[in-house]
Amino acid sequence: MKRQLIIATAAAAALVAGGTVTAVAVSNGGSGSARSGAPVTAQSAAHDAGSGTAQVQDGRSGIHMQDDDANGQEDIREARAAKVTASDAAAAALKAVPGTVAGLDLDADRPGLVWDADVLGKDGKWHEVTLDAGTARVLNQHVDDEDDDARERAALRNARTDAGAAARTAAASHGTVTSLELDDDRAKPVWEVETVTKDGKEHKLLVDPQSGNLSTAPAHDADDDDNDGADD
Repeated sequence: MKRQLIIATAAAAALVAGGTVTAVAVSNGGSGSARSGAPVTAQSAAHDAGSGTAQVQDGRSGIHMQDDDANGQEDIREARAAKVTASDAAAAALKAVPGTVAGLDLDADRPGLVWDADVLGKDGKWHEVTLDAGTARVLNQHVDDEDDDARERAALRNARTDAGAAARTAAASHGTVTSLELDDDRAKPVWEVETVTKDGKEHKLLVDPQSGNLSTAPAHDADDDDNDGADD
């Protein structure tokens, strides 16, 4: 996903105790850096909850998993362990932050299995929402005030097929959705969806945001993903 955020468990505990927390952004490479946004306090989190933004919870998922891709089976293990579907995760994220879901990622990079959701809120801001993959409970939520993409905003506004519908379309014939993102780097924006079927095979699919039609991603897309993994 273009935007991934981890708020440490210790940070969540500090919120409960009324402390101050600085959110940490983690890139695909795993290195963290402090956000430039204002720190989140227990008081401000509670205020956000009252204004329609989810309150930060304890940050722990009910599905305990370790981030271990030593045998290349990480996505398969995550897909089998998740109890909340991608479409349900999208719905839960929108309950926390009304707006439009731009991406979803099933992730075990923190203690436990979670859905990371990117939401373009009705307030015009980008929000990171972390949900328990077992219950859809909101674990963390934060405003992302870094780089923006006007093209992506426009694509989301114009999409007739939203993230939840795209996830349901892909899951109907290709198993469990493990990630979904509106890719605006192509000639025409498209929902890019990754799934795992019951036989353990991984699939990369495309869903047209206008027609909702499903197609298989070109072979070079999968090759690019493999190369990205090798570079990591």
